[in-house]
Amino acid sequence: MTEAHPEHVLHITERALWTAAREQGAYEWSTRGRTLAEEGFVHCSTRAQLPKVAAFLYAAHDPGELVVLVVDPARLDVPLRYEAVPPDGEEFPHVYGPIPVDAVVDVEPWK
Repeated sequence: MTEAHPEHVLHITERALWTAAREQGAYEWSTRGRTLAEEGFVHCSTRAQLPKVAAFLYAAHDPGELVVLVVDPARLDVPLRYEAVPPDGEEFPHVYGPIPVDAVVDVEPWK
């Protein structure tokens, strides 16, 4: 796969939210402070996009509180779309529904 459409997509989140999702069976947060229901999709990124996303959303957080969910698109039962985001039109992966816990193939600590 190319970096534009990698084998896995990533989502950075708070460790406590991932723990709760594991208990519920699905992850339903879109981005920091916004749920899937509020936003309509889960914001994800490629490996190359992750550092700037983390800096933008979580600069004030203790890195020890953050984890990176590694999501296998083949295990999703909802659409995954790469969509251009203003202002520069860079394409980011968006998951249009809850991410099943079993679609998360790895959980990495954020450094």
